[in-house]
Amino acid sequence: MTKFHSTLLYNEAEHDHGQPILDVRHLTVRYNGIAALDRLTFHLHAGERVAVVGPNGAGKSTLFKAIVGALPVIEGEINIFGSHPSGHVCIGYVPQRNNVDWRFPVSVEDVVMMGRIAKIGLFGWPRALDRQRVQSALETVHLAPLAKRQIAQLSGGQQQRMFIARALAQESELMLMDEPLSGLDAPSQEDLLTLLDELKAQNVTILVATHDLQQAATHFERVMLLNRHIVAFGAPAQVLTNEHLANAYGGGTLQVIGDACCEDEPQP
Repeated sequence: MTKFHSTLLYNEAEHDHGQPILDVRHLTVRYNGIAALDRLTFHLHAGERVAVVGPNGAGKSTLFKAIVGALPVIEGEINIFGSHPSGHVCIGYVPQRNNVDWRFPVSVEDVVMMGRIAKIGLFGWPRALDRQRVQSALETVHLAPLAKRQIAQLSGGQQQRMFIARALAQESELMLMDEPLSGLDAPSQEDLLTLLDELKAQNVTILVATHDLQQAATHFERVMLLNRHIVAFGAPAQVLTNEHLANAYGGGTLQVIGDACCEDEPQP
């Protein structure tokens, strides 16, 4: 059950809309004394859609967990609309599917309702407004007919859409998605990418961790190339260059990655 819990925040912080929706400054996170993230500094504005790419162990999941408060920040700071994340309920998190116990006996509707916990309280009962938010979220991700289905009975794409619905029910303005396209077949990936387009139209800010450089280049306005520190951050054509990719992944993978995602880049 704990894998489905959202952080319980009841004293919602005020938003200063003159500030970035996400402002990260000199962020350092360490495991056993080793820096998993080393002095990251960047910010996002409302409505942006950003892909975070990098090799295994680059710190993508660590970054997301630090933003939602699941990991302690050793150095630096993270602010949401100008204040510490602990006061905000507007951060939605879509975890990797392999981190979830799909045998747990809950329905799709139950999981999406968990997005309302911060609004109704841990021991509160859902109100009409909460049920309305859940229904609306399920309709947005096209899962309303499956609301009563046990979560293990969903396809991979449906499971990801369920967690997006939970974030929508939470009224998330910043959505963090950890490898949402991983392991999905091509039609499911296209469905999810279409849903990301719909979320952008609603001015939801989206930060997506992905290994697929082609999708990052094609479907995202900005790309963060990460390997414990930020190698490059900006428009895909500026970030996914041979030089930056070699710095992040090592020269041994340069040709394969260059052919996959940077066809307009001159080859050495």
